[in-house]
Amino acid sequence: MADIVSLPDAIAAHVRDGDTVAMEGFTHLIPFAAGHEIIRQGRRGLTLVRMTPDLIYDQLIGAGCASKLVFSWGGNPGVGSLHRLRDAVEHAWPNALEIEEHSHAAMAAAFHAGAAGLPFGTLRGYAGSDLRRVNRNVRSVTCPFTGEELAAVPAHRPDVSIVHAQRADRHGNVLVEGIVGVQKEAVLAAERSVVTVEEVVDDLAAPSPNSVILPSWAVDAVAVAPRGAAPSYAHGYYDRDNAFYQSWDAISRDRETFETWIREHVLEAGTADAGGAST
Repeated sequence: MADIVSLPDAIAAHVRDGDTVAMEGFTHLIPFAAGHEIIRQGRRGLTLVRMTPDLIYDQLIGAGCASKLVFSWGGNPGVGSLHRLRDAVEHAWPNALEIEEHSHAAMAAAFHAGAAGLPFGTLRGYAGSDLRRVNRNVRSVTCPFTGEELAAVPAHRPDVSIVHAQRADRHGNVLVEGIVGVQKEAVLAAERSVVTVEEVVDDLAAPSPNSVILPSWAVDAVAVAPRGAAPSYAHGYYDRDNAFYQSWDAISRDRETFETWIREHVLEAGTADAGGAST
C-alpha cells in the first residue's frame, strides 16, 4: 500500500541527487508543486524526462537541478520558447545541460516499453529524420516476422516518476480523470513513484469513462497538494492560468528576474503555497 505522507517527506524519501526523474501530465495535471519542492530541497544532477517539457522543467533547469533533458517537444505552450532551457543549452547557465531529443511517438514507445519491462520500444517513425544523426539512442531493428526495418529507442526506466492526480483513497489508489497522457506508463516504468493529489477521500466514486486508476501497489507515496498542478489545470477542480503562462515569457528571459521569482515564489514559499505560484 502506498504511504500517504507530506510532500516534503515524499520528495526527501524518493528523489535523490543524480536520479533520472520523469514528471508527466499532459496539458493538465502537471506536477508543479512537486517540482517546486525538488527545487526547495536543492536536488542536483537530475536527468529530467518528459514528453512535453514546459514551465516546470524550465524552472527546474533554471534553478540548477538538471544536468540532462530527455524530451520531445519543449516550449511555453501558446507563447514561445523556454528561455531557461535555451540559456542552459546555449550558455551553460546555471550549468551545462545535455539534451536527448525524440519525437512524441518515440517517448510514448519508450514509456510503454519501460512499463512492460522490455529493453526498448519500437515505432515506424524517424524514417528520413535527421534526429538519427544527433541522437545515438535512435537505432534500427528488423522485424523477425516481416523483415521490415523499424526504429528502436531504449526503454524509459526512471529512478522516480512523479504525477499529479485528482484524488486518492486512504489505501493509496489514485484516480486520474480528464485528458490522460503517459502517467500510468511512467509510474509503472519507474523504480519509485510519487503522486500528488488534490485530496484524499474515503471512496474514489464512480470513475468517468476516460479515467485511469493507479493501484496502490504501483505507487510508493501519495502527498496531498491542493492546486498542485497550478498554473496548469486539474480537470474538475480549477482552470488553467493562461495569464501566468504569458507572463512567464518575460520572467524567464532575464536571469536576475528569474532568480527573483524563484526566490519569492518557490524558495521562500511554503509547500502549501507552491502550487498556486503566480506573478
